[in-house]
Amino acid sequence: MTEPSGERAVPPTRVLLAEDQGMMRGALALLLNLEDDMEVVAQVSAGDRIVAEALEARPDVALLDIELPGRSGLDAAAELRKVLPECQVLILTTFGRPGYLRRAMEAGAAGFLVKDGPVEELADAVRRVLRGERVIDPALAAAALSAGPSPLTPREQDVLNAAADGATVADIAARVFLSESTVRNYLSAAIGKTGTRNRMEAVRHARQNGWL
Repeated sequence: MTEPSGERAVPPTRVLLAEDQGMMRGALALLLNLEDDMEVVAQVSAGDRIVAEALEARPDVALLDIELPGRSGLDAAAELRKVLPECQVLILTTFGRPGYLRRAMEAGAAGFLVKDGPVEELADAVRRVLRGERVIDPALAAAALSAGPSPLTPREQDVLNAAADGATVADIAARVFLSESTVRNYLSAAIGKTGTRNRMEAVRHARQNGWL
């Protein structure tokens, strides 16, 4: 018996979308599904659902927002690279902050794009990371190089995150399991490193730079 002639069809690239805004998530899914070589196989609205959905759907590319309820897209990206290394991670965010780019690369992301780009660039980026390329917004890459790494230690970041809602030193200490005097020391160090006047200014400055 002879084999039928013709080329074997290439299966579409399987994409997982993580985006908390329903309208944006639906629009991205619709646009990517219009591409002949792509299929959105999973959509999630919370960061703590990314890994579980990815393990079930087995996407080729995970397209992740950063600021998601439940868990940061950056944290989920780091875990995805461990439990599903064949899945390439592409960060797509509104916040083009140099610190976010550095953290995304440290988490093993293959690409980092901001949402104000054309959809054609997004589809092309999905194809490129699947080929093993690294895709980074050029303006953001230049900004990250000039900004340098975060000056904050992980513990200083924890304390600033706990202080973001205006919590008292006692509340912060309870949240991060430290003594109040240690919390004051970390806050003082963070304020000094960010060149700000108080803890709330330090939080804003760190967030603007993508350090939190």
